Amino acid sequence: MAAVTELVDRLGMIRLLDAAIGPIKERDRGFSGGELLVGLACAQLAGEDFLVGLDRYRADVAGQVLAAVPGLCSTTAAGLARRFGDGQWRAVETGLGNIAAAALDILTAVAPQRAARVSETVTIDLDTTDVEVYGRHKRGVAFNHQGQRVGRPHVATWAETATVLAADLMSGRDDPRPHAPELLGRALAGLPAAARAGRIRLRADAGYFAGELARAALFAGVEFAIGARRIAPLWPILDGVAETDWVDAIDMDRAQVAVAEYCPDWWPAATRLLIRRVRLDVTNGAVSADPRARRRRTLDPDVLPIDELAEADAVYGYSFIVTDLDVSSGERAAAVEHWYRHRTQVENVFRDAKLGAALRHLPSGYPQVNTAWMWGALLAASIAGWLHQLTATPGLGGRPFGHGVRGGQAMIATLRHRLIRIPARLIRHADTLTLRPPPGHQLLDEVLARIRALPATS
Repeated sequence: MAAVTELVDRLGMIRLLDAAIGPIKERDRGFSGGELLVGLACAQLAGEDFLVGLDRYRADVAGQVLAAVPGLCSTTAAGLARRFGDGQWRAVETGLGNIAAAALDILTAVAPQRAARVSETVTIDLDTTDVEVYGRHKRGVAFNHQGQRVGRPHVATWAETATVLAADLMSGRDDPRPHAPELLGRALAGLPAAARAGRIRLRADAGYFAGELARAALFAGVEFAIGARRIAPLWPILDGVAETDWVDAIDMDRAQVAVAEYCPDWWPAATRLLIRRVRLDVTNGAVSADPRARRRRTLDPDVLPIDELAEADAVYGYSFIVTDLDVSSGERAAAVEHWYRHRTQVENVFRDAKLGAALRHLPSGYPQVNTAWMWGALLAASIAGWLHQLTATPGLGGRPFGHGVRGGQAMIATLRHRLIRIPARLIRHADTLTLRPPPGHQLLDEVLARIRALPATS
């Protein structure tokens, strides 16, 4: 955990979280709110999957010397989490915003071009993920449409840095659309001042197809692209799109893009409809005969029956996006569609929080403890995001080259295998600690050297 602890200290994470959260108990002793969340995040980064993993983590004598928050046990963590109030959970986002501002200041000092790239154009992704739980007595969860008892984290991320700006823990029956405008406002408040001064764009899938979110984005000066549900009024619009209006999509085979005039009621007047169609090879089984198949829903309802599709000249699957971005030409429309297609970056954050950290379950019957567990996992994902931005080496086009076996940002599981959970000898001599990893593990030395070369935060 040496590299994680060095980064936590360099960014002042605990101090900034404590300043925002404030005291969570009357006596000023023991662990603070910031130490609780950072301790949970570090334990999950080390591979602990349950609250009792804090006890195993605490029992590692040598590991506790390197831990950012030594001595935190499971019962203490659960008790502290239950002391948080709603205002203090909101203050966690303020603390994360201050951490992001500190990290961006450091990035500006060591890699100004990289800092300019992540702050000049900011993308906010909104999405939810379901976390299945077991036990009839767990509170704050509910059955979703698939019959699973789930909690539903509702998260806003900063796509360029793969970090979290704001989040709520909802139940499986909660619709994210009524909460989305408020979540967007809190995400904007969490952006550093340098990022708020640039261009800000919002991406969301068809689960957010509602005019309230579009109007909130308009009033906040944020450009938006939101997936549209395949409702009945959209299909007749295809008849008005000429064949010459379609242009090839970027980096997607057999896909084309077109723009149509469509603005739902009570949406911003500049809203346009961006349409993507993908040619499907029916003879090779691209369209299933099962009426429940997901791809069947992308077909025009007026197409031939499934047993006659193989004789058709062309069969297309359609996706619709409502946006106020500039789609005045075919090239710009293709660029917007290509950018919107990468909204799946938020899925990488969820995958990292679930498979790298431990958001794949919620460990307690108390909603406050589960909220703390969620924030521990999301903070772990954000730590991995800032570790990538601050210590990765420049690659092609100036983009940072990560610490994984491939280019790009390393996932938490890769960092754990190559950086965090490696065997080493911890030697104390003359009041000095020396960490000696085995031969062939140079990554730790490289990352520690880069972290220690970063300027300290004020």
